[in-house]
Amino acid sequence: MKKALIILIVLISVVAVATLIYRQNNQTLTNEENGIKTTARIEDGHFWLYENGSFNQTFIKGVNLGATKPGYFPGELGITKSDYLRWFQYISDMNANTIRVYTTMMPHFYEALLEHNQTASNPLYLMQGVWLNEDYIKLYQDPYAENQLLMNEFIQDGKDLIDIFHGNKTLPERPGFASGTYTADISDYVIAWILGVEWDPMFVTNTNQLHPDKNHYEGKYLYTKQASPFEAFLTKVGDTLLTYEADQYQQTRPISFTNWLTTDPLTHMNEPDPKEDMVSVNVEHIKTTKLAFAKQFASYHIYPYYPEFMNYSEAYIEKFDPVNTYKAYLRDLNKHHNMPILVAEFGVPSSRGKAHDARFSGYNQGNHSEREQGLILQSLIKDIHEEDYIGALIFAFQDEWFKRTWNTMDFDLAWQRPFWSNVETNEQMFGLLAFEPGDQLKVKLDKDDSDWTNIPYVYEDTYKLKATSDERYLYLYVSYDDAFKDEPLYIAIDTIDDQGNFGYTDKQITYDKGVDFLITIDTVSRIQVDPYYDAFSHLYGEVLGMIEQPDGINTKDSKTFVNMYHALSKALTIPNTNEVFPFSKYEAGLLKSGYSDPNHDAFDSLADYLRTDQFVEIRVPWLLLNVMDPSTKAQMKDFKGDMSFTHQTYEGFNIGVSNANSAMTLMPFTYESWSMPSYHERLKQSYYIIKDTFDLL
Repeated sequence: MKKALIILIVLISVVAVATLIYRQNNQTLTNEENGIKTTARIEDGHFWLYENGSFNQTFIKGVNLGATKPGYFPGELGITKSDYLRWFQYISDMNANTIRVYTTMMPHFYEALLEHNQTASNPLYLMQGVWLNEDYIKLYQDPYAENQLLMNEFIQDGKDLIDIFHGNKTLPERPGFASGTYTADISDYVIAWILGVEWDPMFVTNTNQLHPDKNHYEGKYLYTKQASPFEAFLTKVGDTLLTYEADQYQQTRPISFTNWLTTDPLTHMNEPDPKEDMVSVNVEHIKTTKLAFAKQFASYHIYPYYPEFMNYSEAYIEKFDPVNTYKAYLRDLNKHHNMPILVAEFGVPSSRGKAHDARFSGYNQGNHSEREQGLILQSLIKDIHEEDYIGALIFAFQDEWFKRTWNTMDFDLAWQRPFWSNVETNEQMFGLLAFEPGDQLKVKLDKDDSDWTNIPYVYEDTYKLKATSDERYLYLYVSYDDAFKDEPLYIAIDTIDDQGNFGYTDKQITYDKGVDFLITIDTVSRIQVDPYYDAFSHLYGEVLGMIEQPDGINTKDSKTFVNMYHALSKALTIPNTNEVFPFSKYEAGLLKSGYSDPNHDAFDSLADYLRTDQFVEIRVPWLLLNVMDPSTKAQMKDFKGDMSFTHQTYEGFNIGVSNANSAMTLMPFTYESWSMPSYHERLKQSYYIIKDTFDLL
């Protein structure tokens, strides 16, 4: 008992001393120096916020906010003030304290932020980005080209934002850019700059090679030490902005520059792609003067599955047991830096499709349920916090229908992406807020077929079939008598004229129309494609020569079907170990049984079908039917002999269902096209997991 009491007294003493030190440090920080004010600053490796008359050490926890919603490209700036007010409340309720945006927003964004913060018990702070025109980056690969076009635009956009912070700017209308009159003074809520984009290594390399003499900059607030020309360019931009705000508004804030693993300052011995380790952007070469008392921090976008050294670095693999290459990388990066680090982007998508695997953790780029997404984010936040980073900003708050992904972008129409939801494209589904088709879900996989009551049958025979659709799926419903409840089902879909199989030899089924896709519902359920119409095999086999081509790929009516795949990686040879990993893919056509009703206890956002003794409900992603845009009824044309995919329009499909050893009749189904998508918002399961996680930080 006496020993326990002594331990308790010691613990109380330690806490008291720590509290005293904390308070002393807090009291030494000021929000004003030399007539310049700040509401945030970096000190002793931590981030401090000035609130209620004193500085408080703060862990930055929040989200990156995109610039669009369904039906709009980012440049169309379709989000309304009421959208922002609603979203800010969601974000605040999630126990977040910070929002990051990448570029100049419309006036109503800043107005909504001010309005929210004036009534919120805990305000939301803003980390503001300044975008650098990536089209110009690709075109010029040099910030000094065309009379410093890139640099001048970079600086001017930053100056405009400073005026915007203080409610003192009118921007003229320009297509694709924010414009209007800015009167909301939100300067006290802007706690940091995060300047720039994920740097193209060729842009960095070219700048360094073209301008070896521009490797030093001496400014009023920032200067360089042993910098590269590219780092000196960043220093000049940052110093110009800090100087402008201090001179015009007597205010400053911490500054940071966007970076990512591709241009980090570390050397990665096991990276198979030379571009991923060819050049560094090292912000330790950018120094702050005494006038820049809010100081500087490093910002990185850090995902668990990319680049490949996150999968194959021997040092990272061996660091922890069990293997945690993400945490190993965080520790390695932190050792390099003297300044504190913010993970400004991290995340995994709750998409059906995926584009990359994390070799050990399974924290892949896609094919996660919403619950899995939340638990993975929770794990990553724990790693970030334990490795003494100053904060973690999740990518992203909302899903983004306009996005593309490298392994599906050849199969859709770029100019139509915002108008439908492609669950096979993982980039569209990183959000904690989902945009789901319609005013409410048209069909829920839930063993209750009341959703189908008012939907007519496509046909009625031994099996009865119904079909409907929305901006995300083709839905199918098949009912049957008790005698067939355990029988495998074969659903045939004819989508394109003048091709397809008139039979399926393996199951002894014949069709009255050419069938392009076959759905099998059995102990293993999947959707398959006629090899002649297999886009994956055409692209990676016939065009790129990376894989073997399946039998029947050049034969119409081969009477066979093949599994459907998405690519994950080309063949890799790992430096240092010389390990060879073949071309990798996964079966995208595998169908998962489960409940798709978000209100059901067993909800699984990845559910594809659900079968009872009386019926089966199925939802088929449009892309798995070679539909390039369902809103305008555009599908892939016959691509034989072509190097790329082009589209043609369709009126509808023919659909049939039977068991094995039968003759199947297919009947027509069609639907109405649309010009603007309908949708409703829903907070994902991951949102609530993050809400609880943030509450503990």
